[in-house]
Amino acid sequence: MSTPLGDKIRELRKAKGYTLDKLAELAESSKSYIWELENKNPPRPSADKVAKIAAVLGVTTDYLMDATETVKVEDATDTAFFRKYRKMDATTKDKIRRMVDLMGEDE
Repeated sequence: MSTPLGDKIRELRKAKGYTLDKLAELAESSKSYIWELENKNPPRPSADKVAKIAAVLGVTTDYLMDATETVKVEDATDTAFFRKYRKMDATTKDKIRRMVDLMGEDE
């Protein structure tokens, strides 16, 4: 019996085309740990490991851990991106803003 955490990890992992092995490698974890998070009830997540998994999957830990599923995956991805963006230097931020402006010109 899976849990909301396990369902989200599995869905995001498959959407990215990752196997259990690949996600485990990218998140510096083990295949068995990822499998347990996806399939055990209740899962026994480590905050550090879930943070690494969330980063690899491009979402926030809040999204993965939220059992109510009120946050859509797109919103969680945007939140994760914005957190990375806020940590970037001013030059990189300026480049990203210019790219977004160029992409929006077609609309």
